[in-house]
Amino acid sequence: MPTERVLITVKTYPTLSSKYDELVCTAGMREDGSWVRIYPIAFRSLPYDKQYQKYDWLEIDLVRNTKDARPETYRPRTIDEHGKVIGKIDTKNDWEERRKIVLNHVHTDLTKLIAQAKDKSVCTSLAVFKPKEIIDFVYEPCERNWDPSKLQALKQMNIFTQGKQGLEIVNKLPYKFSFKLLDENGKKSTMMIEDWETGALYWNCLKKAEGDEQVACEKVRQKYFDDFAKTKDLYFYLGTSLSYHFQGKNPFMIIGTFHPTFPQPPKINPQLSLFN
Repeated sequence: MPTERVLITVKTYPTLSSKYDELVCTAGMREDGSWVRIYPIAFRSLPYDKQYQKYDWLEIDLVRNTKDARPETYRPRTIDEHGKVIGKIDTKNDWEERRKIVLNHVHTDLTKLIAQAKDKSVCTSLAVFKPKEIIDFVYEPCERNWDPSKLQALKQMNIFTQGKQGLEIVNKLPYKFSFKLLDENGKKSTMMIEDWETGALYWNCLKKAEGDEQVACEKVRQKYFDDFAKTKDLYFYLGTSLSYHFQGKNPFMIIGTFHPTFPQPPKINPQLSLFN
């Protein structure tokens, strides 16, 4: 396969893997809107100048990851292949350039989307989804510490540490954040969000709240529910995990948000309007 151009749209909060160190699920779209998942890639261990951001155009040499049944999953051709940032789509033109790529294929029916995931001839595992209604944004406590066996495995690799030498292991989020929503047919679902930006927002809010977790969680809720859900044209990037793709009742989780401002109506020439 020739070198791919991928618009990075998804970076999930890091998780630990005893096989692949610390992992960030990275995904994006080609120019035609088709999805690509880049896995595995140890994002935080990349040199700073290689750490791409959302909506960067990444040029990278990829091959199909045959260890993953999900057809969108590719891996770098070699262990040293990290790709090269060759551009970025900003929002100077009111999000329109991003919209042209991101909104090529938008799902509105969760039942149909889940059926496509379960169908092994299709096996959809990445999608853009537009809810009919956002009911709420909720948070609840979860396990506060990483699996000790995975921590030990990483320490033995001498890459990640909990001290001053090496790359420090990322803090585990002590809360799960989820959206409660309805699809176009009124199907109600609660979907967890695993976006990198959600975790970063929580830690920033916790610092500003001087360690008050309740205040931090409420600030995260305000951003996602009072701002994104109520004042923006909100879409979700959905993805499945490899282990639960064929097992979970709803294998999808929210792995990112697309929250442009609402499209502006076209300007009408007042002279022409006299004749219409």
